[in-house]
Amino acid sequence: MSAEFHLLHTGYVGPETDEGLRVGSTVAFMRQGDALVIVDPGLVPARTSILEPLADLGVGPEEITDVVFSHQHIDHTLNAALFPAARFHDFAAIYQDDLWTDVDAEGHHLAEDIWLIKTPGHTVEDISTVIRTTDGLVVCTHAWWFEGGPVEDPYAPDKAMLDRSRERILGLEPRLVVPGHGAPFSP
Repeated sequence: MSAEFHLLHTGYVGPETDEGLRVGSTVAFMRQGDALVIVDPGLVPARTSILEPLADLGVGPEEITDVVFSHQHIDHTLNAALFPAARFHDFAAIYQDDLWTDVDAEGHHLAEDIWLIKTPGHTVEDISTVIRTTDGLVVCTHAWWFEGGPVEDPYAPDKAMLDRSRERILGLEPRLVVPGHGAPFSP
C-alpha cells in the first residue's frame, strides 16, 4: 500500500504591505499505516489553514506522529506546537518532548514509502521528504520556492550546492514537486 499525499496549505511570498511582507509556507500531510506526517507547519494566515483541511481528512492534530522541517527558518516551523504528540525531524536529529536523538536524515524512513533525503541549497541543512504514492513520487522540498525558482535563491550560501540538490531531486523523476512557498508542480 503506497502512501497518501495531501496539500493542506499553498504557500506564497508577498505582497509587501504597510505592516510587512506576507509569507506563507506550503504545508503538506501524508499518511501510511500508523505514520501521519506533516511537513513544514510554518507561517499561514491562521492556524485553521492547517487544522481545517486536516480535520476534513479525519485527522486531529494530536494524532500526528511526525513533523518534518525542510529547514529551520521560522516560516517553516512556527506552528509545530499544534502537534503535541509528534516527533520532530530535521537534517540531523529527531526531537520529542525533552529527548534529542541524533539521526542523520539521509535515507531515514518515517514509513515504508515516506523518507527523507538531504538536499542542501536554500540552507546547508535542507532536507526533502519523498513520498511514494500510487501515482508516482512526490517530493516536498525548499530547493524551489515556487515553480520556476527563484533561479537565484537570495539565501542560498552556495549556488552549486543548490543546483546539485535540484538535479538530485529531478533525478528521482518525481511526478510532483511541492516547493516551499508555492503550488505543487510537475517538473
